[in-house]
Amino acid sequence: MTATAPIPQPSPSARLSAAPAAYPAPMYPHKATEAQHSERRIRSFQPRRGRMTNAQAGALDRGWEQYGIAIDGTPLDLVELFDGLPVTLEIGFGMGETTAAMAAADPATGILAADVHTPGHGNLLGMLERDGSKNVRPAAGDAVILLRDMLPDASLAGLRIYFADPWPKPKHHKRRLVQPSFLELVLPRLAPGALVHCATDWEPYAEQMLAVLSASPELENLHPEGDGTGWLEPSDHPDGSVPGYAPRPDWRPVTKFERAGLAKGHVVHDLLFRRR
Repeated sequence: MTATAPIPQPSPSARLSAAPAAYPAPMYPHKATEAQHSERRIRSFQPRRGRMTNAQAGALDRGWEQYGIAIDGTPLDLVELFDGLPVTLEIGFGMGETTAAMAAADPATGILAADVHTPGHGNLLGMLERDGSKNVRPAAGDAVILLRDMLPDASLAGLRIYFADPWPKPKHHKRRLVQPSFLELVLPRLAPGALVHCATDWEPYAEQMLAVLSASPELENLHPEGDGTGWLEPSDHPDGSVPGYAPRPDWRPVTKFERAGLAKGHVVHDLLFRRR
């Protein structure tokens, strides 16, 4: 009997490129489950595939099977995935420059980095490969599904949300990520002492973030007196501060979105809260 030759399988980048564009997020390299595919709710992002460069596709093909995570609803064992490191969830890493820099500077922290931008996953994997960093797991798909269905309670040592889409039009404010319903989902996943770090260059969104985080009795603002460089006029705050905002920590690199905002005259504010 003649043995049947195995059917060649497409590369990870080819599988992703062939995924139906109607999926709510690139469940890379898997398809979304029927429940996720038909799930009706407001999302804080627009699904994006984008055109990958050859370098990004190559990094995906080399690194995804070892490091990548499909946000498909399957529960994760973070202790096993990160070899016991404390894990910080980063939502929305863009092209991954900040994530890669922070991973290289702090190899003792695991970073679960979630985004929906396929070229960004390839770009991040390429930088991690260049730096030799092993403490990052890129996750492709909807962070709400990740938090709701895949992470155990008290499993996160931190949460980072840097320069999320501010959805500036009033009719789109319901799409903003940081709001009470999102915080209700996040809080059980944070271990005591976990650090919540948000940054934005959009004043109304910063005000919303501050209001949402400050309203939770389970979170402590680490800078209630302000950063000394706020938006308001000195006559409103004689000491020049805006209560509640933090100075940019030295360990957060300046991001591409931050540079773009500063070039437009925007003021960037960080918010640092700790889980009680």
